[in-house]
Amino acid sequence: MKTLTAGTPAPAFKLPNQHDEPVSLADFKGKKVLAYFYPKAMTPGCTVQACGLRDSKAELDQFNVEVLGISIDAVKRLPKFIERDNLNFTLLSDEDHAVADQFGVWGLKKFMGKEYDGLHRISFLIDENGVIEHVFNKFKTKDHHEVVLAYLKEHC
Repeated sequence: MKTLTAGTPAPAFKLPNQHDEPVSLADFKGKKVLAYFYPKAMTPGCTVQACGLRDSKAELDQFNVEVLGISIDAVKRLPKFIERDNLNFTLLSDEDHAVADQFGVWGLKKFMGKEYDGLHRISFLIDENGVIEHVFNKFKTKDHHEVVLAYLKEHC
């Protein structure tokens, strides 16, 4: 697994959102995009991470940042996650993990002594021109939003 790094153009992806409508990175030209990959909707860690971003929306808006949550969940699972946790950003379905592969976040994982292929919890801040500005790969789910905001306050 080779994760994309800062300075690399982000893959020009198009994925279905929670309404089964196509959303592409190009739709956000002129804005920063936080593309955050999470393993599975409505699981404890993913919920904590999503709620932190939800509660930080006003601050993220000040930095012109759009949040896109990307998982391998089926489209039909995404509206339930949004509704249950009152999420205020777009979720995208990458069921075949093609976009996760392009970003280098799909690969071998270990959990409780077992190895399997899965989605790694990594986020990419993509600048207004579609270039990866920063990669967030060292954080806990409960402080992900704080790590992102700290970066934005220091660099933007």
